[in-house]
Amino acid sequence: MLKIFFSILLMTFFSSAHAQQTRFIVRLKDKAFNAYSISNPSAYLSQRAIDRRNRYNISIDSLDLPVTGRYIDSILNVGNVTVLNTSKWLNQVAIKTSDAVALAKINSFPFVLSVTAIASLTTADNPTENDKFKVEKSEGKLTGINGPAPTSSLTNIYNYGLSAGQVGIHNNQFLHNLGFSGQGMQLAMMDAGYFHYLSLPTFDSIRLNNQILNTWDFVANEASVDEDYMHGMQCLSTIAANMPGTFVGQAPKASFYLYRTEDVNSEYPIEEQNWAAAAERADSLGVDVTSTSLGYFSFDDPSLNYTYNDMDGNTSISAKAADIAAKKGMLCVVAAGNEGTNSWHYLITPSDADSVLSVGAVNVNGDVASFSSYGPSSDGQVKPGVAAVGWLAVVANTSTGAPQFGNGTSFACPNMAGVATCLWQAFPEVNNMAIIDALQKSASKYTVPDDRVGYGIPDVKKAFALLVKKLYSQNATINNCEASIRLNVKTGKFMSIIAERRLQNETAYSKIDSLPQAGNFSLNTITVTNNLQGQAEGTVWYRFKLAVDADTSFYLDSVAVTVPPCNITGNSIVVGPNPVATELSIKVTQQNAANLRFVIHNSAGQKVYAQSAAQPANTYREYKIPFNRLSRGIYFVSVYENDNKIVSKKILY
Repeated sequence: MLKIFFSILLMTFFSSAHAQQTRFIVRLKDKAFNAYSISNPSAYLSQRAIDRRNRYNISIDSLDLPVTGRYIDSILNVGNVTVLNTSKWLNQVAIKTSDAVALAKINSFPFVLSVTAIASLTTADNPTENDKFKVEKSEGKLTGINGPAPTSSLTNIYNYGLSAGQVGIHNNQFLHNLGFSGQGMQLAMMDAGYFHYLSLPTFDSIRLNNQILNTWDFVANEASVDEDYMHGMQCLSTIAANMPGTFVGQAPKASFYLYRTEDVNSEYPIEEQNWAAAAERADSLGVDVTSTSLGYFSFDDPSLNYTYNDMDGNTSISAKAADIAAKKGMLCVVAAGNEGTNSWHYLITPSDADSVLSVGAVNVNGDVASFSSYGPSSDGQVKPGVAAVGWLAVVANTSTGAPQFGNGTSFACPNMAGVATCLWQAFPEVNNMAIIDALQKSASKYTVPDDRVGYGIPDVKKAFALLVKKLYSQNATINNCEASIRLNVKTGKFMSIIAERRLQNETAYSKIDSLPQAGNFSLNTITVTNNLQGQAEGTVWYRFKLAVDADTSFYLDSVAVTVPPCNITGNSIVVGPNPVATELSIKVTQQNAANLRFVIHNSAGQKVYAQSAAQPANTYREYKIPFNRLSRGIYFVSVYENDNKIVSKKILY
C-alpha cells in the first residue's frame, strides 16, 4: 500500500513539473557496471589528455570514467525520453521529456539519486529583442567607435593596430616578441554562438592554418556553430584576430575548440549542465585553457535562482564542474559578471569557483568599469582574481569583422585567457594553478586586493620573472681557490646571464662575466667560474641576473662561498676571448708585485690603446679592455711586466 501511495505522489509531482518544465537532471548514485576502467584510460581520454595528467602528476580516477552506459540505456528504454547530454564528473544525465509517467519510472530506478527539473522547453530559433537585451546586459553590450581610439608607440613583431592598448596593458607583446603567441596550445571557448566565424576576415589566419580543431553545439546537439549568436565570435576575436595593422589578438597562434553551451532564448540551469559537458569534452581532448564569458544567478523560473550565499564556489552545477576541470589540469578563465550597477551587483557563477581565474573589467588606462561585478565570493575568496580590458575592448564587428569597441567582462575574460595561454606556452613545466598564481602575484594590487579588480592588472614581464625564478636552482662549490657556481635556469635567445661578485671588503657588487644565451627558451645548466687566488680569506658573494635583450632584467638569486687561504704559487697571464665580441679580458696572477702595461696595435702598426696598472704581490686580477669603439679587424696585444714584454698575441675583432 505504501509503495502504491508513493507512486501516486510521484505521479502528482511530475505532473506538476510537466506543466512547468520539460528538461531534467537525473543524478546517479554510482558508476557500477561500467564498461570502462581506470587502468585503461586511452578508451575515454586522448593521448594529449593522458600526457597532461602524467606531466602534472594528476591521477586518473572514477571521475574520469564515463557515465555507466547501462544506466543511460535504462533511462532511454522508459520511452518518451531524449538524453541531451551527460556529465561524468557530476555523474548525471540531462534529459528532455514531458511524460510524467516516464519521470516517475526513472526516479524509481535503484541507481537514481534524484530527478530535478531545470528548464522548460523553448522552441524559438532566434532570440527576441528583449532576449538580446537580456544577454547583452548580462554579458556585454556593444558600443560604436566613438571618441579617440587607444594609441601605441610599440614596435613589435605584430602591428597591433587598434588592439595595442589591450595587449600592452599586460605587456603581452613581451611574450609575443619572444615567440610565444599560443603555438601548440589548445583553448576551448564556451559561449552562445560564433556567428560567421567561417567567413569574417578577422579569422582568416586561424581558418587557413587549421587552428579551429572542432566545434559542437551542446544546445542543439549538432556540429555547426557558425549561424548562432555573435557573442562567442566577438570573444574569440580578442584572442584569435590577426589583421596586421588593424587588430591582433592576445594568442593568435593558438588552436581552438568552439563550443556553444548557452541558449540565448532562455535562462535555465540546463546551460550549466551544457557547460559541464563541454568542459569534460575539452578535458578528454587535452585542452589547456578554457574561456567562459557566461554566468548565472537568476533564471526565467525564479524558483531556480541562486542567492549570494550560493556564490561560494561549491553550490552551482557550473562551479562544481569548473573546479573539477581545474583539478584535471585545465586553466579555466571565467568572466566575473556585469552586475556592478544592478541591485545584485555581486559576481556570478561559475566565476565563484575556487580554482578558476575570475576576471573583472577595466579600460586601457586601468580604470574600473562600473558594470564589472563586485566580489568577494560568499565564502570570502578574493574575487575577481584579476582584471583585463573589458571596457571599450576591441572586438570584431558582426558584419565586417573590422575592430570596434565593446563593453563587458565577457571581453575581459578572453583577453586574459589569451594572455594566460601565451604565458603557459612559455612555461609548460608548471601547472595551471602555478600560472594563475604567477598572474595574480604579478598584478598591480597584489598586496592590497579589492572587490573590484581583485589582485589587479597582471604584468606578464613580472609573471615571466616569477616563473623563471620558480624553476631556478643553483649550487656553488670552491676547489683550488676557484669558485664554481652551477645554475639551472630557463634561458634562450635574446637573453644573457650576468654574473656579479662582492668581496668581503666591498660594499657593492661588480660584474665579473656576461654569458649570452642562444636557442629555444628551455631549462639549461650554466656554469660560472671565478678564480679567487690572491683574495683574502673569508666570504665572497655572487649574484646572477637574467637580462632579456634591452627590455627587462631581474635577479635570480645570490650565493656565498667561503674562501680558504689562496696563496699565489706562480705567475700567469691569460688573454681572451679570441675573437673578441665586445671586450678583451686579460687575467693576471702575480706572485710578486709588478708594474703592468697593456698595449694594442692595429694591423698598420698604429698604437690604438694603452693602459698601466700596479698589481700587488700574491694577487689575481682581471683587466677588461673595451673593443666596441674600434673598427673590425686584426689587432696585436702586448703585455709588459716591469717593462719586459711577457705576452704578444694576435686578436681578431
